[in-house]
Amino acid sequence: MDGLFDPPAGTRAEPGGAVPGGLVSGASSALTGEPSSTAPLAVRMRPRSLDEIVGQQHLLGAGSPLRRLINGSGAASVMLYGPPGTGKTTMAALISRATGGRFEALSALSAGVKEVRAVIDVARRRLVDGQQTVLFIDEVHRFSKTQQDALLDAVENRIVLLVAATTENPSFSVVAPLLSRSLVLQLRSLTDADIREVLGRALSDPRGLDARVEVTDAALDHLVAVAGGDARRALTALEASADAALRAEDQDGDSIGEDGEAGDAATPAVPLIDVADVEAAIDRAAVRYDRDGDQHYDVTSAFIKSIRGSDVDAALHYLARMIAAGEDPRFIARRLMIHASEDIGMADPMALQTAVAAAQVVALVGMPEARLALTQATIHLATAPKSAGVVSAIGAAIADIEAGKSGAVPAHLRDSHYAGAKGLGSGIGYRYPHDDPDGVLAQQYPPDDLVGVDYYHPTDHGHEREISARLGKLRSIVRGVTGRARRR
Repeated sequence: MDGLFDPPAGTRAEPGGAVPGGLVSGASSALTGEPSSTAPLAVRMRPRSLDEIVGQQHLLGAGSPLRRLINGSGAASVMLYGPPGTGKTTMAALISRATGGRFEALSALSAGVKEVRAVIDVARRRLVDGQQTVLFIDEVHRFSKTQQDALLDAVENRIVLLVAATTENPSFSVVAPLLSRSLVLQLRSLTDADIREVLGRALSDPRGLDARVEVTDAALDHLVAVAGGDARRALTALEASADAALRAEDQDGDSIGEDGEAGDAATPAVPLIDVADVEAAIDRAAVRYDRDGDQHYDVTSAFIKSIRGSDVDAALHYLARMIAAGEDPRFIARRLMIHASEDIGMADPMALQTAVAAAQVVALVGMPEARLALTQATIHLATAPKSAGVVSAIGAAIADIEAGKSGAVPAHLRDSHYAGAKGLGSGIGYRYPHDDPDGVLAQQYPPDDLVGVDYYHPTDHGHEREISARLGKLRSIVRGVTGRARRR
């Protein structure tokens, strides 16, 4: 599950009928019913009302579509799109409770077209009796096009009220007809303050730890940092830490009882969880990065934009994030090579060479050693002077070509290495630049209608400052005294 809190394992069959595999059926299912006392902390602390939802205020304002759905006054299918642990599953459960309908849950990891059609058939029979069915589909982006198409008619005719959850941008993974029939709502990562509120509630609430443990401020800060905006991860880390602390307390109490010296009157102290306890109970925060999802594109975009913005530290953060998540180093190297020309270009001609060298290290040496070359290239590119001159120059030239400005090649520049070329005037009058002492002489190179057009405009950044001074002289010589430059 990718909602705020996962339901406990297990399914419940609808009375009087079998339920297909991967299906959780009925309003009394684990997702919509009260969790047991042995359920994971994240499940026990799942919000039971709008007031208990933490974060997502941009979607829960007065009169918003999501608030109307959760309050039971809306009837639209919805796609909930956002990172793990932000409330997608919780909101699906609240919508089901609000509508008073039957709740069916499918996971795209285990359900197929057969299961989808079975749910729709049941929902159609219920509708005859005036009962709405809420169909929750987790990981909907993993449904094939055929599986998604099987939902279209049922969604359009409101045979089911679809609540679909996905961690990936549905624009990339959900078919357009299904998107057009649903509200697409993007959930945001929870803030540190949101996570802190979730943890504080779990520590004191009778459904949670019921004040059986305490957490130091430093440990709470660490739990917030480990969560990375994911409430489920924060609660899982807290539960692991609390379990370890309570087990240690129980062992200490047992040893005292065996000696018979402490007596029954001793009041055990509430275990105090510190940073060391948290670190011992959990490994580390999982990197939020999916090489096949939109996080791949978001992190890559942030990486390149950080380099373009000359923020070397941010660029190194995103590079580390990609490396830690197992991104293909060849992909990183390709992006660096592209960026070297796209955003630096002639402002630092060595940038492209550094990026190419890093790509060669990736190919010849491999990881993990190649990460040093990728880091070196990232630092070089982020700290290099920037210029979009290369992109602008080729863009302007291609724009003229597409506008039909592709006149005949001047006769003196045409190929003259074939029989009869001279008779056609090809190559006649061509002046060889190396015959001039300066290696540059007046001569027309572009077609007639492009004489004097400037495509490349060097900046005053880095090496382009030198190019700019030299380029003016070159254009003046090549175009001759009467040459007229037309600024684009």
